[in-house]
Order: sequence, then structure tokens, then C-alpha cells
Amino acid sequence: MAAVKRPLFDPRIVRRAARDSFLKLDPRHMVRNPVMFVVLVGSVLTTLVLIADAVAGGEGRGDLGFTLQIALWLWFTVLFANFAEAMAEGRGKAQADTLRRSRSQTMAKKLTDPADRRATTSVGAGELRRGDVVLCQPGDLVPGDGEVVEGVASVDESAITGESAPVIRESGGDRSAVTGGTKVLSDFLVVRITANPGETFLDRMIGLVEGAKRQKTPNEIALIILLSGLTIVFLLAVVTLQPFAIYSGGAVPIPILVALLVCLIPTTIGGLLSAIGIAGMDRMIQHNVIAMSGRAVEAAGDVDTLLLDKTGTITLGNRQAVKLVPAEGVAGRALADAAQLASLADETPEGRSIVVLAKTGYGLRERDVQGMGATFIPFSAQTRLSGVDLDGRRIRKGAADAIEAFVAEQGGIVPPGVRAAVEAIAREGGTPLVVADGPRALGVVHLKDIVKGGIKERFAELRRMGIKTVMITGDNPLTAAAVAAEAGVDDFLAQAKPEDKMTLIKREQAGGRLVAMTGDGTNDAPALAQADVAVAMNTGTQAAKEAGNLIDLDSNPTKLIEVVEIGKQLLITRGALTTFSIANDVAKYFAIIPAMFVTTYPALQALNIMHLHSARSAVLSAVVFNALIIIALIPLALRGVRWRPGPAAAILRRNLWIYGVGGILIPFVGIKVLDVLITLLHLA
Repeated sequence: MAAVKRPLFDPRIVRRAARDSFLKLDPRHMVRNPVMFVVLVGSVLTTLVLIADAVAGGEGRGDLGFTLQIALWLWFTVLFANFAEAMAEGRGKAQADTLRRSRSQTMAKKLTDPADRRATTSVGAGELRRGDVVLCQPGDLVPGDGEVVEGVASVDESAITGESAPVIRESGGDRSAVTGGTKVLSDFLVVRITANPGETFLDRMIGLVEGAKRQKTPNEIALIILLSGLTIVFLLAVVTLQPFAIYSGGAVPIPILVALLVCLIPTTIGGLLSAIGIAGMDRMIQHNVIAMSGRAVEAAGDVDTLLLDKTGTITLGNRQAVKLVPAEGVAGRALADAAQLASLADETPEGRSIVVLAKTGYGLRERDVQGMGATFIPFSAQTRLSGVDLDGRRIRKGAADAIEAFVAEQGGIVPPGVRAAVEAIAREGGTPLVVADGPRALGVVHLKDIVKGGIKERFAELRRMGIKTVMITGDNPLTAAAVAAEAGVDDFLAQAKPEDKMTLIKREQAGGRLVAMTGDGTNDAPALAQADVAVAMNTGTQAAKEAGNLIDLDSNPTKLIEVVEIGKQLLITRGALTTFSIANDVAKYFAIIPAMFVTTYPALQALNIMHLHSARSAVLSAVVFNALIIIALIPLALRGVRWRPGPAAAILRRNLWIYGVGGILIPFVGIKVLDVLITLLHLA
């Protein structure tokens, strides 16, 4: 199911998040977030003091109103942090609910004899196991993930990808994988099931989009350790304040000490940290990319090298015949005639474009293929040529070296002019196909790759981010160099084989770089498994999808660039809000400490730069601000900090000014405003 873009505060998600905020008060859940667990313990302790004062009566009652306010705002702090996490999870859970509703009780036609398509028995899709073979006919839903072992059919995958255009699925090659829940529109498919119930792609999607199942990433764990360390430091500092206070002439009430601790520890980032990570995965889902782990999203933000296939990613993918270059002494029409004959049975975009070029350029049309009595020679990867045998003629077209070998076998020689034309076309970034009639080379067909519009600017942005782009292609080095120069990539790998990709990835990783790549074929699986960020196409083989740690439901190879941008935004958002949180603590320190101890130590009045009304109003103002700032930052945590491509140093400076300096100034203003309101309302 394609990701549904919901409003940031969808009422249904808000209601669920509000309920879950209370469920998350379970200490077994809270202990996973040490900072907020300390706030929870402080809330409980303050509540116990409130109850004890209320039960004590007389002078022991203390100021119940003030203690009650402190206790309430401490609980609000915990609940607001839980609400932030629940909101991020809620968006994923809503997506999972949609996926569950899309899954029906599908019946499958299980083949009792894989060799006989008529021998079927009807079973529920949930009863199928890995290795079972099923028959899918027009109108049938594919009952589970599998590989096509026989047949070719048009399949509607809109239930998974949201893309309404049907796709072709066939046995063999890189279009053999089918996904449970998709619908067969024509012909038939015999599918071997590759996943047991609970292990299907749809099941994994449901599990992965639910934020509650998200595993913390290494960077997130490291930050939690840092925040826990700061919490311990402030806890020790606050605990030691009581002996100093007693020595100076009076103990500080426990609720005030708890409030001071909560205001000084990094509660802002502690409360939002989980929401930031979950929201990063949610943004992937909104782009129709399923992340197999939070680590994959985070790693995307740290990528140094991008490996990109040329065809379909950098170029449009359909090379077009743009020109015919005849050999010396050969008429252009004769070359066009031979090239068209050799391409009549070629259903590739390149072959069709040659037929069209011969029609439009030389008027060659209305050929009766059936009446020719011709024998067509299909293209193969081994021979790298195709053609036709007709009336004693052996016409071939293909790669220059393959045709040269064919001509030599026929007793001929490729003239120097044809070799020169091949080199000239390659230098221009085109693909040369040589056409021969028996021992005679007739000329060259110029196929041109069309570089996608705007791709050069995207690569320039990546370069400014410090990311190296490498184009992978099976073309010869001359063609690869020309396309690379036109597209603006930093490097290229020509005539690439699967082992060449692996070698390149390992070499980059050995240099301390993180590598990202896309792939869809079984031959891409080893490289995908080796890459740090591996985006597998949903239309690709099962092997490719199992090797990747991200799956693009749209099967758009260019999506890799967006994946990197989402990862960058996640890291920047976490860093910006961490900076803001620590800057907040500095400001709150100047707000509370001087006001609390100015009576005992008058010299601290110089630090009371906000001129807060009293110690109690200062503490209450800081506690209220501490809670409200979490709820105010939830939209930023969910949407992410706006990211613009640029050097890391420039991004760091910008965020330090906005979230560092801003994080210091905003609490001064906010706490002062709250202090005025609290004083006017006589709340402290």
C-alpha cells in the first residue's frame, strides 16, 4: 500500500497518542529512556511529598498549592514526552492499520503437480508454505511473496506501491519477483512461494512501519549514554545542594530540588529523541521506501559515496537511434535497409528506434515479416549481436568487436572508416552498433543515451555535501566517460561486472567511507549486501530484496538521492534539537539558581539577570517552560529541521546560531513571561 500523507496532527492519531501517553508511563517502558525515567521518579517523589503534606495536617501541610503545581507540571513533562513518541509511532501505526485492512482472506490455487497446471486445489493463502507452487490467473490475487517459475503476465501492484500502471512479471531475469496482495490482470503465472506466513513482504511492512518495533541505532544509543551521563552529573550536583543549604541556615524543600533537577537535565532532547528517530522512518515511508531498520535511515545520512547505475538512473534508459553512418562506398539506404531487417524482431526500445529511423529517414516501411521466410537471430549476452538470415544473406548488428569477429569468420575485414566512426560515436557518449551483411561491414548505427534533466544539478548538490558520485555501467570506457562528463558525476566504472562492483565498494569502505547503492537483479545481491546503504527495487528479484536494507516500492533508482537527503535531515534534526536542549539548560540554570539562593547569598543577585519575582515563581516558571517547550517542539521533531545542501561547516554554523543561540534566548524570554503571569495570578 502506498504511504498515505496525513496531516501532522490527524485527530485520530492525536486521540490514540493521548491514550498511549498514559500507557507509556509503565516503568518497564520508561526505563529505556533514562532521562525521562528520572523525571518519572521525580514526579512520583513529589506526588508522595504532596500526599504526605496533605495527610500531616497543621504546620506540616506545607504549601500544598505550590507543591501540587510542581507535581502536575512534572507529570505533564513526562506525558508530553510520551505524547511526542506516541505521535511519531501513531503515524506508523495508522499506516500499518491501512496495510492490515488491505489484506483479505485470499484463496490460492495450489498445484498438486507442478508440471500440470490443471491439477490444482483451493487453499487459504495462510496455509501456504515456502516452496509451494500456485497458479495465478486473470483476476486472482497473488497469495504470497514468490518467484515466477512459468508464464508472463501483467500485474497490478497498486495495492503495494500505489502506482496504478500495471507491470510485467515473467519467469527468469530481473522481473520474476511477485508480492502477495498484487493482482494478475492477464495471461497466467505459476509462482513458487518464497515466504511462510508472517514472513511475507506485507507482514514485514506492517512490522517495520510500527514505530514501537523500531530498534535504537548506534548513534542514538551513544547519545542516550551521553544524556544519561549529564543526568548523573546534575543529579549529584542537586543532591549536594541540600547539605550546603542546611549549612547556610535552611533546607530546600524536596519538590523544589526535584524541579531544579528536572529543569537542569536534558529533558527536551530526552523527551523528543525517540520521536525524531521514528519520524525519520516515517518520512521514508512517505516516499514509498521501507527501511528494514533505523540504522539504514541513519547510515543514509552519513553516506560518502553513491554508486548509481547509468541506465534508468542517470539516463532515461531507452537509447534511441539518432543517426546512421554508412561505410565508404555504401549507400545510406542500403545501410538503413540492413539495419531495419536486423531489427524487425528486436522488441527492445533500441531495436524499435532503428526501425523507426529507417522508416522516417529513408522511407522503408510496410515489410511483410511473416512472408519473408526469414530466420531471425535473437540477441544473446554471449554473442552480443542479433540479426536475420534472409535469401542467402546473413545480416547482423551488434557491438563493434562482436561484428568484427563475425565479419572475420565470413572472410571479410572491417574498414578503417567504420572503426573511426565507432570511436567517434563512443567519444560523444553514444553507443555504436555495427551492421554487417556477411563479410561486408555496411556502417554504424548511433544510439544515444539521454541524460535526465536536472540530474547534473542534483549531483552538484551532492558534491557540495561532500558526497562522491560514481556511475556504474556496462558500456565501454569511452562511452562511459562521455556520459559521466555530461551528467556531472565524479567518477565512473565502465564494463562493470558484479565482482567489479564488490571490489569498488570494498575499496571505498577500506578508505573509511560509507557506500550507498541501488540494485534489482540477483547479480546485484552481493554488492547490495556489502554496501552500507542498499536500496533494493520492489520490482527486483527476491535475492536483491533480501540483500537490501531499504526497499523502494516505486522501483525508482533515482530515489537513492532522496534517501540520502532524508538521512541527512534525520541527523541534522537530532543534532539541532540536542544543541537546543543543552542551550536551554544553560538558560534555566541562570533562571533558577540565583533566584533560589539570592536570600542566602546576596552576591548571586548579580546573576539574577531576569529579575524574577521570587525563588518559588522562578522554579515554577522554569518547570512550566520545561514542559511546554517539549510540546512546542513536537512538530519540528516530526517534520524534521529544514535541510539545505551545503558544506558541513556551513550547516553547523547555521544550526549553532539558530538552535544554540536561540536555545539560550528563548528560555530567558519564556521564563520571564511565565514569571510575570504566575506572579499576577498569585500562583506562587
